[in-house]
Amino acid sequence: MAKSFYGFVRDAWKRPETSYAGTNAGGRAGTRAGTRAGTRAGTRVGAGAAARELRQKRLVAWRREPAVVRVKRPTRLDRARSLGYKAKQGVLVVRVKVRRGGRRKQRPKHGRRPKRMGVHKITPSKSLQRIAEERAARKYPNLEVLNSYWVAEDGKRKWYEIIFLEPANPAIKSDKSLNWICSRKHKGRVFRGKTSAGQKGRGRAVGR
Repeated sequence: MAKSFYGFVRDAWKRPETSYAGTNAGGRAGTRAGTRAGTRAGTRVGAGAAARELRQKRLVAWRREPAVVRVKRPTRLDRARSLGYKAKQGVLVVRVKVRRGGRRKQRPKHGRRPKRMGVHKITPSKSLQRIAEERAARKYPNLEVLNSYWVAEDGKRKWYEIIFLEPANPAIKSDKSLNWICSRKHKGRVFRGKTSAGQKGRGRAVGR
């Protein structure tokens, strides 16, 4: 059976070190070595260098953006479609930037033992992906979170893209695969841990 376009996109994100998805792999020296030698290994390193350059340009632009910004189309089209995204009215994609690591707590003003300061090693019970979904939902109160997925990260931040649905939109109401979210019982579902990331954090995601 012929492989679809989305299959190639999925493979690129599975191997970001040699694709346009981009990681820290590769380098300028690897590109020169691959050009001179003409070997398969050199070609992979050269592709990694190109992927790294694309990733760096992308992150430079994303770091300057606000924490929550709406995007025209998904960065990972294959992943977005597998989670329910459709290019139609009432479906929006928002990119969210969250900081990595544990909580940043201030030291208390009054004295106590260092172990009772409660400053370091304070890890939130929610995952960063779930935090990103809730922050985006607070900015768009008339929309409901369908799902989300990881797109990038660096040493300080992680980026997620959130798929939103507009329950009041006629295009969503008439869609048989999406109109379930128009029910009132799904209102504020992200704050009750009903998304995929929320269910994993609550221990509700049962494996096969």
